[in-house]
Amino acid sequence: MIPAAGSSDVRVRFAPSPTGMFHVGGARSALFNWAVAKQQGGTFVLRVEDTDAARNKPEWVDGILNALAALGMHAEDPTFEGPYFQSQNVEKHREASARLYEAGRAYYCDCTRDDVAARTGNAHSGYDGFCRDRGLTYAPGRALRFRTPDDGETQVVDLIRGNPTFPNSAMEDFVVARGDGSPVFLLANVVDDLGEGITHVIRGEEHLPNTPKQQLLWEALGAQPPTWAHLPVIVNEKRQKLSKRRDKVALEDYLAEGYLPDAMVNYLMLLGWAPGNDEEILPFDELVERFRIEDVNSASAFFDVKKLLSFNGEYIRKMSVEDFVAAVDPWLHAPKAPWTEEQYDAAAFGRVAPLAQSRVALLADITDNVDFLFLDEPVDDERSWAKAMKDGAAELLADARAALADLATWEAEPLKDLVTAVGEKHGLKLGKAQAPVRVAVTGRTIGLPLFESLEVLGRERTLARVDAALAKL
Repeated sequence: MIPAAGSSDVRVRFAPSPTGMFHVGGARSALFNWAVAKQQGGTFVLRVEDTDAARNKPEWVDGILNALAALGMHAEDPTFEGPYFQSQNVEKHREASARLYEAGRAYYCDCTRDDVAARTGNAHSGYDGFCRDRGLTYAPGRALRFRTPDDGETQVVDLIRGNPTFPNSAMEDFVVARGDGSPVFLLANVVDDLGEGITHVIRGEEHLPNTPKQQLLWEALGAQPPTWAHLPVIVNEKRQKLSKRRDKVALEDYLAEGYLPDAMVNYLMLLGWAPGNDEEILPFDELVERFRIEDVNSASAFFDVKKLLSFNGEYIRKMSVEDFVAAVDPWLHAPKAPWTEEQYDAAAFGRVAPLAQSRVALLADITDNVDFLFLDEPVDDERSWAKAMKDGAAELLADARAALADLATWEAEPLKDLVTAVGEKHGLKLGKAQAPVRVAVTGRTIGLPLFESLEVLGRERTLARVDAALAKL
């Protein structure tokens, strides 16, 4: 069980491999560990499992650190410890494998897969224990195998899945060190957790099959195993496990599109757990206060991109206008913006920023909402044009153009009254009457409130665009 809140004995860890972009599933695991550490007054250990030199890249390590920091997990926080690097512990891994051998808990084996298949008649069968009692000593090419107990069972204390038991007879004598003497993941993982004083291992359910083997290794090395918690797998809308080959899974990609870190944190915390009372949009401190790892559901968690987008929109609307302007600033300037720096008008954007903030669900959406202000001509959207410029559009635009030219006060309310009156003349309600005007001026059928937009755009540019639309019609 988790000790009482405030205990400093709890030490959790997040142990990613630097072999690619930062997976949202890894982000969820990190956050659950972080929440437990914060809640219990414990420690969150970051260990980078970098022993696969062929696949690891320094930039992936930087990516892990940057992604964690974006979500609020960083070395400046007293809860955070590390990063440690698994590659720095190789000698400790070798020492542990030697201890297992000397204690009779492991033995050397020179069998190849073909040898095992020839003896068992099955190319896919597990190891048959042939070398258990041959008394082999180390030699290049001989793997070190753990001597799994012949009978009994191994019970895993799992805070999410109860106490699953695994019959020892179903586990083969598994390899703990390769033929070149290098320890495999199972042993290295246990030795590192032991050395770092990890009390609770909270990780994805794909590691559950390894857990009884690792628990046997903890016990063989004379240590009390940690408490385990295996988190539910995250699936897509087809209930398939999220895959980087098929789904968008990189946290960096979401942040680059304009998902807010706070929204990502809030949403990821709800993948497999709920705070209760039908509440979902909550600050992280409150999520931490309510979080109980024992209450995490063992069933798969659906990564609902639409719901994430909705969360993001809620967080955007909660920002101050000043913070919103700062957040979208990267999208207002090259290379993300479709306009030049000379075309950009900060004052004009400042006037429409509150309108945009109430409508965008993604920071990247800002460009489509305000490009009409900065581009010399509105975007050419054929679908919007076909939808709005139907029979009668030319006559309505011509009447609107004449009225706009004579409008005494160029402000949103008089502009609305003007288009309303023109629409009534043509037997149209405002919603239908404003569509040709909107497309003529902005290029799109949807966007910011039309009349506030026209006020900021100004009379001269508005009339020029209506003239261009009339000429096209």
